Amino acid sequence: MEPTLHEGDWLLVAYGVTPIIGRMALVRLPDGSTGPRPLSVKRVMGRDPKTGQGWWVERDNPREGIDSWHVGALADQDIEAVVIKRVPTPLTRLPRFSPPAGA
Repeated sequence: MEPTLHEGDWLLVAYGVTPIIGRMALVRLPDGSTGPRPLSVKRVMGRDPKTGQGWWVERDNPREGIDSWHVGALADQDIEAVVIKRVPTPLTRLPRFSPPAGA
C-alpha cells in the first residue's frame, strides 16, 4: 500500500464494521491453495460493479500487489476489519513536542 503505508507502520482497525468506500480495510485474499489465506490491506472501492455483490478492493500502488482486478470481488466475510488510523513507526517519526516554558 505504499505510498500510503510504509513498512513498520501500525494500523488501528475495527473488526465487524461494514466496509467504508474509500477507506482501507484488512482483507483475506484468495490464494488458490488449501493453506491459510494471506491477509492484506486494500482500499475499498465499493460493491462489485458487475454483480453488486462482494467488495471490490484495490491497491494504492498499481505497480505492485494483488487486488480485485486479479481475483475479483471479495465476499463479505473476507473483509476482516476496517482501518481506522495509521500510526507511523518507529515512534521517532512522530512529531516531537516541547514542554511548555517553565515546566
